[in-house]
Amino acid sequence: MSLRIYGNRPLKTLPGKETRPTSARVREAVFNIWQGTIEGCRWLDACAGTGSMGAEALCRGASLVVGIEKSNRACAIIQQNWQQIASAEQEFLVLRGDILQLLPKLAGQRFDRIYFDPPYASGLYQPVLEAIAHSGLLDSNGEIAVEHNPQDWTPPAISSWEICREKVYGNTALTFYRVVE
Repeated sequence: MSLRIYGNRPLKTLPGKETRPTSARVREAVFNIWQGTIEGCRWLDACAGTGSMGAEALCRGASLVVGIEKSNRACAIIQQNWQQIASAEQEFLVLRGDILQLLPKLAGQRFDRIYFDPPYASGLYQPVLEAIAHSGLLDSNGEIAVEHNPQDWTPPAISSWEICREKVYGNTALTFYRVVE
């Protein structure tokens, strides 16, 4: 499968359906919504899959991109893609393993933008969002975008967060949370 991101840059992807890339339409929508906030931001790509969202963030000037993915093969491809895209001033890190075990290890870091796109039927939504909130990973002025199936979704209630917008793009929906002040 071929995948292109901002600036018509090609990305390597895994063959088959081991990872499900975020569609170009949804990627474009996210970056339009967050337009003007990516340059210099700290980005967390939770359940990174192909790493396309983190790659887009790097192309648009994020200062730090961290990706979490459990697939060893996907991590190797993400690493290669991000290495080709990142400038000398940008930092990136690809973490391989179980997201619920890795999130607490990021405690102390703050992210301005978080993109969370787990396998839809994984049961990860509530525990991962709670872990992100508990670890204080979302900056007080930050937002998290959660990709999900619009037909099978009950937004998890996370204390100290509020839903600030919801969008539907065909078979994909996004729910955005921010910290309540």
